[in-house]
Amino acid sequence: MVCAVIGLVFAFFLIFAVMRHSAGNEKMREISAAVQEGAKAYLNRQVKTISVIAAIIFILLFIFKDHATAIGFVIGAFCSLAAGFIGMRVAVLANVRTTQAASVTRTAALRIAFNGGAVTGLLVVGLALLAVSIFYTVAGKIVGHNLAVRSLVGLALGGSLISVFARLGGGIYTKAADVGADLVGKIEKGLEEDDPRNPATIADNVGDNVGDCAGMAADVFETYAVSLIGAILVGALTLAGTPAAIIYPFVLGGISVLGAICGVFFVNIAPGKPAPVLMGAVITNALVSAILFWPATHLLFPAGVTISGVARSPTQLYFASVIGLIMTAVVVAITNYYTSMRYRPVQKIAHASETGHATNIIAGLAVGQHATALPVGFIGIAILLSFHFAGLYGIAIAVMAMLSMAGIIISLDSFGPITDNAGGVAVMSNLPKEVRAVTDELDAVGNTMKAVTKGYAIASAGLAALVLFGSYVEELRDHVTARGEVFSFQFSLTEPKVIIGLFIGGLLPFIFTAFSMDAVGVAAGAVVREVRRQLQAKPGILTGQDVPDYGTCVDIVTKAALREMIIPALLPLLFVVAVAMIPQLGPVVLGGMLVGTIVTGLFIAIAMTSSGGAWDNAKKFIEEGNLGGKGSFAHAAAVTGDTVGDPYKDTAGPAINPMIKVVNILAILIIPIFF
Repeated sequence: MVCAVIGLVFAFFLIFAVMRHSAGNEKMREISAAVQEGAKAYLNRQVKTISVIAAIIFILLFIFKDHATAIGFVIGAFCSLAAGFIGMRVAVLANVRTTQAASVTRTAALRIAFNGGAVTGLLVVGLALLAVSIFYTVAGKIVGHNLAVRSLVGLALGGSLISVFARLGGGIYTKAADVGADLVGKIEKGLEEDDPRNPATIADNVGDNVGDCAGMAADVFETYAVSLIGAILVGALTLAGTPAAIIYPFVLGGISVLGAICGVFFVNIAPGKPAPVLMGAVITNALVSAILFWPATHLLFPAGVTISGVARSPTQLYFASVIGLIMTAVVVAITNYYTSMRYRPVQKIAHASETGHATNIIAGLAVGQHATALPVGFIGIAILLSFHFAGLYGIAIAVMAMLSMAGIIISLDSFGPITDNAGGVAVMSNLPKEVRAVTDELDAVGNTMKAVTKGYAIASAGLAALVLFGSYVEELRDHVTARGEVFSFQFSLTEPKVIIGLFIGGLLPFIFTAFSMDAVGVAAGAVVREVRRQLQAKPGILTGQDVPDYGTCVDIVTKAALREMIIPALLPLLFVVAVAMIPQLGPVVLGGMLVGTIVTGLFIAIAMTSSGGAWDNAKKFIEEGNLGGKGSFAHAAAVTGDTVGDPYKDTAGPAINPMIKVVNILAILIIPIFF
């Protein structure tokens, strides 16, 4: 709790540090205010839409489950929304200050953008740690230890469900505006990125904040909270007589908050190019955590612990936690390779653009599919090693150690939209091209960082979901034996019901992403038609004699995002409840479904986010003057690839992460209701 408070206090210190810097001239402040107003309006309407659904679920939990779980659901939902909302507001304040700093030095712009992103990172981990620890402590005093642990699942569901809506709604918004702006502005009219003559420009910049800042913050809040709660559940179910097993995940999270603060200091004092400096922050956090995990583990488990009848030493538990830290570095490095302009995969897509739009798309799809092999291979190794050291609890510890790095990782993610918006402010304010050159360089790094953080979130989701599946089996066993019955359910591949469950679960990510992609396509089509209408009705827009109506595009994507997010967001709930309700299916099919969702969801999510990030940076590689530069045939093909990759990397792909968690958490939650 103390470490969480320190993290939150430092986040507010960073807000004041960012606010101290100049917001530039009047035109820059005016543009920033328009983006802020649009983002605020969208999030307010999103909160109203989500609140109706959340209220219904709260009532159902209150009636059919228990009061503590229902209250936990509300707390999880509120904190998930709060992390996203505050992070988004700070990002909007930081983008215009980054633009102003870019007119002075690249280093100043880098530090302001990163500090703005670090506010979101520290808020996410601080709020998650504080919410779970306070709720667990208070509920333990009121309803007792066992019910307090079980009611934590409600908090996890609240965070996960809100995250699906925030991820999907924000993703649909940002990519509909982005695709619409690019298709008409860049391809049809030959306008620059963020040209003020493009009626969809403000909507595009608003989208960066509601999708990449608010959506990602809600996403990683729930991933962090769910991983923490999953570790607590495994500790409580498999090590009931060892209170330290429940405390240990909290301690790992608290220590890494201090590590994240050290990483922020590193960025603010280290010289050098943006990418190595940002990676240095991740390494700093990992080293501080690895050093402090050792004494913490030995203090909590001085004599070791017995897991499944096998004695485990504190050193073995420490090794399990270090595996999580190593996995963070591995996933960051692999995703960086597949999405950075400096390496072959992105350059391969750029070269494929020289022969046309189709070859660009083919190369991008291939890169995404290649990018699944190494992360999944290393996830398998991490599972094997952490299980060897401490059984299922060891996997839970590895996941928690990996997620404990979320503070610094989300700082990198929010850095992306801040630098992207900073470039938009520079162009719309008619600042010198040198300023845009600085923001473009930072934006290219930001694109890679966004892909890296999505890869991190998805890889950790794969590990966390395995822990949740283990919790589902243990919870089901506990529930059945508590009634005096023999636990006879078999989750074996020789059992046909398990295979049926695997098929149903494997199908869910495909249906989910199909609805998500459709939603972006429909909303983007509406933006394209509106931009064309405005340019035809007022030809003076292109000559600068008329001013575009930015508000109409903002309104179109706001309504479309809120309307289109409902069905895909509710799909995981419907699948789980339908399988549980049908007597011929039941708990065994549901167990198979959980694993099926994890397996296909992991591959689709990694492929989509990697393809999208690589397509985006292939376009940027050409825009830097390579292969003919802006306006060339290769550039037009790269823009097409980028627009296809937009919903891949920012809507459908990353939304699979919270979807997997919703399926697993809901399955645990409904055990006493249906079984």
